Amino acid sequence: MTTYRADPKHGIAWVTGGSTGIGRALALQLARAGYTVAVSARYLDPLDGLIREASAFGGRIAAFPCDVTDEARMAETVARMEEMLGPVVLAVFNAGTYAPVRGEDLDIAAFRRVYEVNVFGVLNGLAPVVRRMRDRGRGQIVLIGSATAWFGLPLAAAYGSSKTALNRIAESLRHDFVKLNIRIQVVNPGFVETPLTEGLEVSQPGLMSARTAAARIARIIAKGGFETSFPRRLTWWVRLLAPMPAGIRHRVVAFVTRWNGFPPKPGLRRPDE
Repeated sequence: MTTYRADPKHGIAWVTGGSTGIGRALALQLARAGYTVAVSARYLDPLDGLIREASAFGGRIAAFPCDVTDEARMAETVARMEEMLGPVVLAVFNAGTYAPVRGEDLDIAAFRRVYEVNVFGVLNGLAPVVRRMRDRGRGQIVLIGSATAWFGLPLAAAYGSSKTALNRIAESLRHDFVKLNIRIQVVNPGFVETPLTEGLEVSQPGLMSARTAAARIARIIAKGGFETSFPRRLTWWVRLLAPMPAGIRHRVVAFVTRWNGFPPKPGLRRPDE
């Protein structure tokens, strides 16, 4: 039996982290595809503009301000969304944050902050929405990971490991979800122009716009499949490097990102600057 794929005729889509970047662009993509889209973000103001933009082409987006790190509030938000708009058949967990971590000055608070949003923020929404999908016998879940999940990149000890955790969570839960007719997918984009990538101190090969990334994610949602990464011009060498000896991988990553020991790209700051 083929695992369920969401259909706007069956219910609504929910996107977390929808005020900027990929989340905002994806909410518009899904609204164009016919979904009523519930969008969550910490603050209401950015969502007002999103709602107006969608209404201009006849799309319907509703705002549900919520901090993903608040477990009780997330459960309440899911209940309120379904009461007001209908059942959630597609949930996209996109909310995320980034904090640079330097080996010479390890900041435990940075790890905690990143994990609270990127890992537990996903779980806080995943648990209540999956319970409802389970009871209805169908649903589709999408976790937005990152190509940094494949191996360590400079400054990404917290961010990359949090995205690795999402990949392993999805991989494990898939065994149970397939029996519940719940499709789970994990999408691992490369570098995307969002507030999180502004001012990064490493080179960003294959950088793409949030709109382009969202369009690809929308196609992935419609097509199905478990794990997808893009753009290919970046992820082909990521996949190639992943199984290589750590020493080789370290030198290649340092060269590509223009990190320690290699000529920095113009305009990029080094740790001692």
